[in-house]
Amino acid sequence: MVRVHSMAEPLLRETLSLLPDPLAPPEQVAVVWQRSVRARRVSLRIDAAEGAVLITLPPRGSRKSGLTLLQAHARWITQRLRALAPAQPFEPGGVVPIGGLPHLIIHAPEERGGAFLHGQTLVVTGAAEFLPRRVADFCRAEAGRRLSQRVAHHAARIGVAPRTIRLKDTRSRWGSCAPDRTLAFSWRLVLAPDWVLDYVAAHEVAHLRHMNHGPDFWALLTEMSPHRAVAETWLKRHGPGLLRVGV
Repeated sequence: MVRVHSMAEPLLRETLSLLPDPLAPPEQVAVVWQRSVRARRVSLRIDAAEGAVLITLPPRGSRKSGLTLLQAHARWITQRLRALAPAQPFEPGGVVPIGGLPHLIIHAPEERGGAFLHGQTLVVTGAAEFLPRRVADFCRAEAGRRLSQRVAHHAARIGVAPRTIRLKDTRSRWGSCAPDRTLAFSWRLVLAPDWVLDYVAAHEVAHLRHMNHGPDFWALLTEMSPHRAVAETWLKRHGPGLLRVGV
């Protein structure tokens, strides 16, 4: 599994004031609360896609404990939120990275064909109100096409076969392999360079042979994907930015 939902119940989104520096004015931050049956303690993390702090409470966790944790990490939270890449909405004149390469979004209402690549542009047809959805649909379809090809390549190489491949928009993992041999991937991998997408595909295919992260798994994955270390570094550094695309 390459991480980026637990059984969590969303509760509330609100804006709260944090005081990261006693000598500076308070800062307004978006906070999303959720309750999870799997959580054993209160936790928080930065949700890059939402540009917010996500606080997870255990079944009997209190709001007060979440607020205490929030203020205790105020400086770290504000630093991380400031460091987030700016949101990249799907809009005419915007840019969407396909295979890690920037493509200018061109709206061509008089054309037909949904959305298609033309050189370094993504041409989107139809009414302007449908443009964001058509760009997202194109990205998902392209992700499915590229991932299917790389999964088939790696699976044939080591003599395994997945049950099926699914695409999701996960926030905490780039790919996963279920016990029933279903492989799931974030469609946002199509936004990354092809060699990064290839690494995640190889990672999950390797789990079809070794359903763990033991020495045999890592040895096989390194053989399948010699650029593993570079790809992992790229995801750690640039992965959060992919969650800001299309928001």
